[in-house]
Amino acid sequence: MQQMRIPHWLKIVVISSVVVGMFLRASVAVDGVNAAGKEKSKPNRLAKETSPYLLLHAHNPVDWYPWGPEAFEKAKKEGKMIFLSVGYSSCYWCHVMERKVFMNEAIAKTLNQDFVCIKVDREERPDVDDIYMTALQVYYQAIKAPASGGWPLSMFLTPDGKPIAGGTYFPPEATEGNEGFPAILAKLTDLWKNNHEQMVGNADIVANETRRLMRPKLSLKPVEVNAKLVESVFAAVAGSFDPEFGGIDFNPNRPDGPKFPTPTKLSFLQQMLYRSPNEDVSKLLDVTLLQLACGGIRDHVGGGFHRYSVDRRWDVPHFEKMLYDQAQLADVYAEAYRTSHQPLHKQVAEELFEFVARDLTAPEGGFYSAIDAETNGIEGEFYVWDATEIDHILGRSAAAFKEAYRVKELSDFEHGNVLRLSQKRLPKAEAIKAVATPASATGSEKDEFTSSRQKLLEVRNKRKKPLRDEKLLTCWNGLMIGAYARAAAPLNHPEYVEIAARAAEFILTKARDSQGRLLHTYASGQAKLNAYLDDYAFLIDGLISLYDATEDVKWLKVAKQLQDDQLRLFLDESNGGFFFTSHHHEELLTRTKNCFDGVVPAGNSVSARNLIRLAALTKISSYADEARATVELFASNIEQAPRGYANLALAAAEVLEASAEEKTSATEDESTVVLAAGAETAGSNEPLIILAEQKDEGNQKKEELVKGRACLSTDKLPAGATCQFIVLLNIKEGWHINANPPQPDYLKPTKVSFKSKLGATLSDIKYPAGHGFKFAGEDMDAMVYEGEVAIRGTLTVPEKAAGQVDEMEIVINYQACNESGCQPPKSIRLTGKLAAAKKGEAVKSINARLFAPPANAQK
Repeated sequence: MQQMRIPHWLKIVVISSVVVGMFLRASVAVDGVNAAGKEKSKPNRLAKETSPYLLLHAHNPVDWYPWGPEAFEKAKKEGKMIFLSVGYSSCYWCHVMERKVFMNEAIAKTLNQDFVCIKVDREERPDVDDIYMTALQVYYQAIKAPASGGWPLSMFLTPDGKPIAGGTYFPPEATEGNEGFPAILAKLTDLWKNNHEQMVGNADIVANETRRLMRPKLSLKPVEVNAKLVESVFAAVAGSFDPEFGGIDFNPNRPDGPKFPTPTKLSFLQQMLYRSPNEDVSKLLDVTLLQLACGGIRDHVGGGFHRYSVDRRWDVPHFEKMLYDQAQLADVYAEAYRTSHQPLHKQVAEELFEFVARDLTAPEGGFYSAIDAETNGIEGEFYVWDATEIDHILGRSAAAFKEAYRVKELSDFEHGNVLRLSQKRLPKAEAIKAVATPASATGSEKDEFTSSRQKLLEVRNKRKKPLRDEKLLTCWNGLMIGAYARAAAPLNHPEYVEIAARAAEFILTKARDSQGRLLHTYASGQAKLNAYLDDYAFLIDGLISLYDATEDVKWLKVAKQLQDDQLRLFLDESNGGFFFTSHHHEELLTRTKNCFDGVVPAGNSVSARNLIRLAALTKISSYADEARATVELFASNIEQAPRGYANLALAAAEVLEASAEEKTSATEDESTVVLAAGAETAGSNEPLIILAEQKDEGNQKKEELVKGRACLSTDKLPAGATCQFIVLLNIKEGWHINANPPQPDYLKPTKVSFKSKLGATLSDIKYPAGHGFKFAGEDMDAMVYEGEVAIRGTLTVPEKAAGQVDEMEIVINYQACNESGCQPPKSIRLTGKLAAAKKGEAVKSINARLFAPPANAQK
């Protein structure tokens, strides 16, 4: 990366902005409420938005713009920097910055005077968030800042959107030697006026590095998709368990760091254990599910899970509740019950679904996005309990309840007791069942704790509730639709299918444009924003699961329709895989294509699994081809960082299972065409007899990057003699294939192989010399072929072939690359029939112009 000239003061400011965000929550919770009671300013542009997060800022004195051309045009016209602030509704520190910074009249005046301010909901615009969060990481690396990203994301941009500098939470005034936001704004403004060229130059460097990092990694060495690759992911994920308290991605060097439930990885382990049992890993998975079910990360009164735990024991959560967590963890616990029949697993899933139906389901169908972590500026206030309060509510039952749920007079958490089951009760399954019985249980299932929890829920519902983000995201709805549909049978709740179907009908009716394309978000009666890859992938997954649950073909039909739309709108036909944004999306700093499975699985990995399922259901083989190509494209990512691609590894396993006959060549996408001998008129009027040639299959097949045909030097096969043989390749402009021999030697060489039913053999194969090609960002040259390529050989025909018709097959293996990257290795398979001359019959020499060997041919 090019060296950036960053002023020393700016390095210190940006680093301290992250450190400020690490204060104890109590340090801001009290005075963070001050601004909330102020008289509201007149509404700004955000008042016309539908995002609950943006609407929270609609009465800030900051002159906010939503993301869009109006803001950028204003910045260009007035020559001002852009201040970009990205957050989301359930982000605690986003609320703190809104109250303490954006409601500050003096700060707002400076922002309005010297900047154009854009506010973004990261859940509405994950494309924008992803780009500028990556840019922040690039900036931190450039200034050697020991910091990580987070929200609120605060970035300063040039008028054309290139990142200059940034941080996360900036305090309204200096504290403990840290710069306050007003000082940062003043110094940035001074630099923009007096060091303009340097700032623009630095922005170009950050922008270019951001683009480079967000392009798919160039893999010159093919990685085979096989069982060993999948097993490496299983070993890496299983090897990151916390052996004492469960959980994945445990770092023994930082044992007390925050812990996320990582449902994508838990689901991966479940599926792999189903295929190949492993007692040790199974035990660790059971420990994790038990600890999650009994820890404070689970809401024991209202059901569902909070986003993550701030401690190793899962005791104290970060209190927001996200729809995507509920959907994925519901899947995990429903699957756990299906295989184990443990009552606790069923209970957790049922309680979670009950919570979603009660608190996250819109009246007309569909699911809301999230519930906030704070109330009255205090994180977790809605969920925690004081011991004396429980005494008052439960009376005689209080003592037993407090012992079971570890309630103390002086709580561990600064704002009250977080309910979690006592460790003493964990070994006894019957005790767990007793204390975990749902509030909705009836008859003989009821116990003293069921009644107690119901009383607490009634009291809690009278408290001021946290903000609920009532936008409906197509992607997260797809996850929840699938979870309800899949859980109906194992949990014996047929009504779950009805809930899933109602939500699906809502999204398919309300969240589409006039052309039938999906839209990303729906709120306040309005659907908007182009759908992203995740919207298509997750909804298709949910619809296929609805079909599985109902056998109603209408769900399969619409899933197929959406899959075809996705292929048309998102597929990278040159390099493979799916872009995150559609082909008709607005142009941003860069266009991403990601396969990393994070808090939700990547759209590419979900798409690969969808395509495999649809191929099996519809018998459309091209779906399976695209699934395999997608997995192959990202196989090198799996090899380099196996723990980050759990769902992609599961897709790889399913590709291998669906194509058992192709296990040994899973990295090849073969194009088989039916060919026959024929004749063309050459410019010299000499007949050009073609042994084999690729056929155009019309609009059913995307354009091939490499096309091939094969020709002979004789009009018939010469029985008992030899003739010359040539393969002609035509490579699409802007692309190249690797030479033979390859350089470097680990590249996949272009290679011709030959088979004959009558025993003809191809020998003395001569490949042309390649020419040098330098990949962007790489230090070495590769030897490649471009344009038209001729590969020559000698065909020897056995005497016994005389008078017979030979059936021959020519396979050309190659790997196509361009400056952006390489496709997975592919094959052209040419088959055809050609007669051998009868005994004593003369053969005619043809195509003389093709068979004069060039000077650069080599064996």
